Amino acid sequence: MSDADRDNPRREFLRKSLTLIPVVTLAGTGLGSSVLQAAPEAAPVAPAATPAKADASAYQPSYFTAEEWAFINAAVAHLIPNDEQGPGALEAGVPEYIDRQMNTPYAAGALWYMQGPFNADAAPEMGWQSKLVPKEIYRLGIAATDQWAKSLNGKTFAEQDSATREDLLKQLEAGKPQFDAVPAKIFFSLLLQNTKEGFFCDPIHGGNKGMVGWTMIGFPGARADFMDWVERNEQYPFPAVSIRGERA
Repeated sequence: MSDADRDNPRREFLRKSLTLIPVVTLAGTGLGSSVLQAAPEAAPVAPAATPAKADASAYQPSYFTAEEWAFINAAVAHLIPNDEQGPGALEAGVPEYIDRQMNTPYAAGALWYMQGPFNADAAPEMGWQSKLVPKEIYRLGIAATDQWAKSLNGKTFAEQDSATREDLLKQLEAGKPQFDAVPAKIFFSLLLQNTKEGFFCDPIHGGNKGMVGWTMIGFPGARADFMDWVERNEQYPFPAVSIRGERA
Protein backbone atom coordinates (compact mmCIF):
# COMPACT_ATOMS: atom_id res chain seq x y z
CA MET A 1 0.00 0.00 0.00
CA SER A 2 1.39 3.42 -0.93
CA ASP A 3 1.84 6.25 1.58
CA ALA A 4 -0.88 8.22 -0.22
CA ASP A 5 -3.37 5.38 0.02
CA ARG A 6 -2.61 4.87 3.69
CA ASP A 7 -2.84 8.57 4.57
CA ASN A 8 -6.08 9.44 2.76
CA PRO A 9 -8.33 8.23 5.62
CA ARG A 10 -6.72 10.86 7.84
CA ARG A 11 -7.99 13.59 5.54
CA GLU A 12 -11.49 12.19 5.78
CA PHE A 13 -11.15 11.95 9.56
CA LEU A 14 -10.13 15.61 9.76
CA ARG A 15 -12.96 16.76 7.53
CA LYS A 16 -15.59 15.05 9.62
CA SER A 17 -14.19 15.56 13.10
CA LEU A 18 -13.51 19.29 13.07
CA THR A 19 -16.25 21.66 14.04
CA LEU A 20 -14.80 23.40 17.08
CA ILE A 21 -11.57 22.07 18.58
CA PRO A 22 -11.81 22.09 22.39
CA VAL A 23 -9.09 23.18 24.76
CA VAL A 24 -6.65 20.31 25.22
CA THR A 25 -7.45 18.15 28.22
CA LEU A 26 -5.76 15.07 29.55
CA ALA A 27 -8.77 14.08 31.60
CA GLY A 28 -9.28 11.22 29.18
CA THR A 29 -6.34 9.98 27.17
CA GLY A 30 -8.43 7.95 24.73
CA LEU A 31 -8.79 9.59 21.34
CA GLY A 32 -12.14 8.12 20.35
CA SER A 33 -11.71 7.83 16.60
CA SER A 34 -8.07 7.19 15.87
CA VAL A 35 -6.40 9.38 13.28
CA LEU A 36 -4.01 6.54 12.57
CA GLN A 37 -6.82 4.21 11.59
CA ALA A 38 -9.04 4.32 8.54
CA ALA A 39 -12.09 6.52 9.08
CA PRO A 40 -15.48 5.81 7.48
CA GLU A 41 -15.90 7.09 3.95
CA ALA A 42 -17.04 10.70 3.70
CA ALA A 43 -18.67 12.66 0.92
CA PRO A 44 -16.02 14.06 -1.43
CA VAL A 45 -15.13 17.73 -1.19
CA ALA A 46 -13.58 19.56 -4.09
CA PRO A 47 -9.91 20.22 -3.30
CA ALA A 48 -8.81 23.82 -3.05
CA ALA A 49 -6.06 25.30 -5.11
CA THR A 50 -2.74 24.68 -3.38
CA PRO A 51 -1.03 27.90 -2.26
CA ALA A 52 2.68 28.44 -2.54
CA LYS A 53 4.53 26.01 -0.30
CA ALA A 54 5.45 27.52 3.05
CA ASP A 55 9.15 27.97 3.69
CA ALA A 56 9.53 26.02 6.92
CA SER A 57 13.14 27.15 7.28
CA ALA A 58 12.05 30.80 7.51
CA TYR A 59 10.71 30.31 11.02
CA GLN A 60 13.19 29.72 13.81
CA PRO A 61 11.77 28.04 16.94
CA SER A 62 12.05 29.91 20.20
CA TYR A 63 11.25 27.00 22.54
CA PHE A 64 12.21 23.74 20.85
CA THR A 65 15.82 22.68 20.41
CA ALA A 66 17.11 21.60 16.99
CA GLU A 67 16.52 17.93 17.83
CA GLU A 68 13.03 18.62 19.18
CA TRP A 69 12.22 20.76 16.15
CA ALA A 70 13.20 17.91 13.83
CA PHE A 71 10.82 15.62 15.72
CA ILE A 72 7.93 18.10 15.58
CA ASN A 73 8.32 18.60 11.84
CA ALA A 74 8.57 14.87 11.13
CA ALA A 75 5.64 13.94 13.38
CA VAL A 76 3.12 16.53 12.20
CA ALA A 77 4.02 15.86 8.56
CA HIS A 78 3.02 12.26 9.13
CA LEU A 79 -0.17 13.06 11.04
CA ILE A 80 -1.46 15.45 8.34
CA PRO A 81 0.47 14.70 5.14
CA ASN A 82 0.74 16.73 1.98
CA ASP A 83 -1.13 14.73 -0.64
CA GLU A 84 -3.35 15.02 -3.70
CA GLN A 85 -6.14 16.44 -1.54
CA GLY A 86 -4.15 19.46 -0.45
CA PRO A 87 -1.31 20.84 1.68
CA GLY A 88 -0.31 19.11 4.89
CA ALA A 89 0.74 20.21 8.35
CA LEU A 90 4.15 21.48 7.26
CA GLU A 91 2.72 23.67 4.51
CA ALA A 92 0.09 24.98 6.93
CA GLY A 93 2.74 26.05 9.45
CA VAL A 94 1.70 23.66 12.22
CA PRO A 95 5.24 23.42 13.70
CA GLU A 96 5.33 27.22 14.04
CA TYR A 97 1.93 27.18 15.74
CA ILE A 98 3.06 24.58 18.29
CA ASP A 99 6.33 26.38 19.03
CA ARG A 100 4.56 29.69 19.54
CA GLN A 101 2.07 28.02 21.88
CA MET A 102 4.96 26.88 24.07
CA ASN A 103 5.57 30.53 24.99
CA THR A 104 2.01 31.21 26.15
CA PRO A 105 0.34 30.82 29.58
CA TYR A 106 -1.40 27.74 28.14
CA ALA A 107 1.86 25.81 27.81
CA ALA A 108 2.87 26.68 31.37
CA GLY A 109 -0.50 25.69 32.82
CA ALA A 110 -0.84 29.22 34.17
CA LEU A 111 -4.58 29.35 33.51
CA TRP A 112 -5.46 26.05 35.15
CA TYR A 113 -5.90 24.64 38.61
CA MET A 114 -2.66 22.69 39.02
CA GLN A 115 -3.04 21.20 42.50
CA GLY A 116 -3.63 17.50 43.02
CA PRO A 117 -5.07 15.00 43.15
CA PHE A 118 -4.80 14.13 39.46
CA ASN A 119 -6.98 11.44 37.94
CA ALA A 120 -6.16 10.38 34.37
CA ASP A 121 -9.54 8.64 34.11
CA ALA A 122 -11.59 11.70 35.09
CA ALA A 123 -14.21 13.10 32.72
CA PRO A 124 -12.97 15.83 30.34
CA GLU A 125 -15.03 18.51 32.06
CA MET A 126 -12.92 17.99 35.18
CA GLY A 127 -10.05 19.79 33.45
CA TRP A 128 -6.33 19.15 33.17
CA GLN A 129 -5.33 15.93 34.90
CA SER A 130 -1.53 15.90 34.99
CA LYS A 131 1.11 17.51 37.15
CA LEU A 132 3.05 18.11 33.93
CA VAL A 133 2.19 21.14 31.80
CA PRO A 134 2.22 21.03 27.97
CA LYS A 135 5.73 22.43 27.49
CA GLU A 136 7.09 19.81 29.90
CA ILE A 137 5.17 17.03 28.19
CA TYR A 138 6.71 17.96 24.85
CA ARG A 139 10.24 18.18 26.22
CA LEU A 140 10.03 14.90 28.09
CA GLY A 141 7.95 13.11 25.47
CA ILE A 142 10.20 13.96 22.54
CA ALA A 143 13.32 12.94 24.45
CA ALA A 144 11.74 9.65 25.50
CA THR A 145 10.47 8.90 21.99
CA ASP A 146 13.84 9.59 20.39
CA GLN A 147 15.60 7.43 22.97
CA TRP A 148 13.09 4.64 22.34
CA ALA A 149 13.52 4.96 18.57
CA LYS A 150 17.31 4.84 18.91
CA SER A 151 17.06 1.67 20.96
CA LEU A 152 15.43 0.00 17.96
CA ASN A 153 17.89 0.87 15.20
CA GLY A 154 20.12 3.72 16.35
CA LYS A 155 18.06 6.45 14.65
CA THR A 156 15.93 9.22 16.12
CA PHE A 157 12.25 9.46 15.17
CA ALA A 158 12.98 12.13 12.56
CA GLU A 159 15.64 9.94 10.96
CA GLN A 160 13.32 6.95 10.51
CA ASP A 161 11.70 6.06 7.20
CA SER A 162 7.99 6.67 6.66
CA ALA A 163 6.86 3.13 7.49
CA THR A 164 8.79 3.10 10.76
CA ARG A 165 7.43 6.50 11.79
CA GLU A 166 3.93 5.19 11.12
CA ASP A 167 4.52 2.20 13.36
CA LEU A 168 6.08 4.29 16.14
CA LEU A 169 3.19 6.75 16.13
CA LYS A 170 0.67 3.92 16.32
CA GLN A 171 2.49 2.49 19.32
CA LEU A 172 2.60 5.91 20.99
CA GLU A 173 -1.11 6.34 20.41
CA ALA A 174 -1.80 2.96 22.00
CA GLY A 175 0.47 3.75 24.95
CA LYS A 176 2.69 0.73 24.32
CA PRO A 177 6.13 2.19 25.10
CA GLN A 178 6.61 2.57 28.84
CA PHE A 179 8.27 5.94 29.39
CA ASP A 180 9.38 6.89 32.90
CA ALA A 181 8.99 10.65 32.46
CA VAL A 182 5.58 10.91 30.79
CA PRO A 183 2.94 8.41 29.63
CA ALA A 184 3.29 7.82 25.89
CA LYS A 185 -0.45 8.04 25.32
CA ILE A 186 -0.67 11.45 27.01
CA PHE A 187 2.22 12.74 24.90
CA PHE A 188 0.66 11.51 21.65
CA SER A 189 -2.76 12.90 22.59
CA LEU A 190 -1.29 16.37 23.16
CA LEU A 191 0.74 16.22 19.94
CA LEU A 192 -2.29 15.19 17.88
CA GLN A 193 -4.55 17.80 19.48
CA ASN A 194 -2.08 20.63 18.88
CA THR A 195 -1.48 19.43 15.32
CA LYS A 196 -5.19 19.69 14.56
CA GLU A 197 -5.37 23.08 16.26
CA GLY A 198 -2.45 24.37 14.19
CA PHE A 199 -4.03 23.15 10.97
CA PHE A 200 -7.39 24.82 11.66
CA CYS A 201 -6.54 27.88 13.78
CA ASP A 202 -6.71 31.46 12.55
CA PRO A 203 -3.45 32.27 10.72
CA ILE A 204 -2.72 34.96 13.30
CA HIS A 205 -1.51 32.13 15.57
CA GLY A 206 1.09 30.89 13.08
CA GLY A 207 -0.74 27.89 11.62
CA ASN A 208 -3.34 27.37 8.88
CA LYS A 209 -1.24 29.45 6.50
CA GLY A 210 -3.20 30.46 3.45
CA MET A 211 -6.26 29.19 5.35
CA VAL A 212 -5.67 25.78 3.78
CA GLY A 213 -7.42 23.99 6.64
CA TRP A 214 -10.52 26.17 6.46
CA THR A 215 -10.65 25.85 2.68
CA MET A 216 -10.48 22.07 2.91
CA ILE A 217 -13.60 21.84 5.10
CA GLY A 218 -15.44 24.84 3.63
CA PHE A 219 -15.26 26.95 6.80
CA PRO A 220 -15.88 30.69 6.11
CA GLY A 221 -13.49 31.88 8.79
CA ALA A 222 -13.93 35.24 10.50
CA ARG A 223 -16.58 36.60 8.14
CA ALA A 224 -18.99 38.98 9.85
CA ASP A 225 -22.12 37.18 8.70
CA PHE A 226 -22.81 33.91 6.92
CA MET A 227 -26.07 32.92 8.65
CA ASP A 228 -27.95 32.95 5.35
CA TRP A 229 -25.98 29.85 4.37
CA VAL A 230 -26.25 27.85 7.60
CA GLU A 231 -29.31 25.81 6.65
CA ARG A 232 -28.63 25.53 2.94
CA ASN A 233 -27.64 22.11 1.71
CA GLU A 234 -24.86 23.44 -0.49
CA GLN A 235 -21.22 24.38 -0.22
CA TYR A 236 -20.42 27.91 0.98
CA PRO A 237 -19.26 29.71 -2.18
CA PHE A 238 -17.02 32.46 -0.80
CA PRO A 239 -13.38 32.19 0.32
CA ALA A 240 -12.45 32.08 3.98
CA VAL A 241 -11.40 35.31 5.69
CA SER A 242 -8.91 35.56 8.56
CA ILE A 243 -9.11 37.84 11.60
CA ARG A 244 -6.69 40.19 9.84
CA GLY A 245 -8.98 40.33 6.81
CA GLU A 246 -6.82 38.12 4.59
CA ARG A 247 -8.71 36.04 2.04
CA ALA A 248 -7.94 32.45 1.15
